[in-house]
Amino acid sequence: MKTLAPQRGATLVVALIFLVLMSLFAISAFNSSTGNMRIVGNTQARQESLSAAQLAVEKTISSSTFHTNPDGVAASPILVDMDGNGTTDYTAVLSPKPQCTRAKPILAGDLPAAPKNPTTVDVYAPCRPSPKQGGTFVDRATPETGVDPESCANSEWNVRAQVSDPQTQTKVAVNQGVAIVVFGNEVSSFCK
Repeated sequence: MKTLAPQRGATLVVALIFLVLMSLFAISAFNSSTGNMRIVGNTQARQESLSAAQLAVEKTISSSTFHTNPDGVAASPILVDMDGNGTTDYTAVLSPKPQCTRAKPILAGDLPAAPKNPTTVDVYAPCRPSPKQGGTFVDRATPETGVDPESCANSEWNVRAQVSDPQTQTKVAVNQGVAIVVFGNEVSSFCK
């Protein structure tokens, strides 16, 4: 009869080492996937915030009052519902208020020709000299300046919208320049 040699437990130690290594790989994979999910979530929050700020800028410049009442437009935050569920997802503020950066009077000789199509809107119509009896036009320019103070000017504005999301701690701002035709009294009130 043969006697069994005493077992030393080497197999058990090797199995435990492999179990620990596999556990470390599993934990590492979990941490990596969690980190990737955070990156994707942060990127999504930033893109949504940028879209909300851009939407606020576009709503502002499409309004007819941003260049006549910049203080009033900037006083009201713009609520944005990104997913269409009726709940405000982001709040954008115009800070600073829309600013006119420069304006240049449009002289009568610089006006483009009136559109020939009657359905086309002529944005320069208020700038054109008013007709006088007999088919001639009245030039409203003053002798000193050659520019009518009630005439039109090409103006350039900067509109800046900021969005802060306290939930994701995202903060973005979007600047956009826009050119618009304004009347003389609006130029003197808001443009440099």
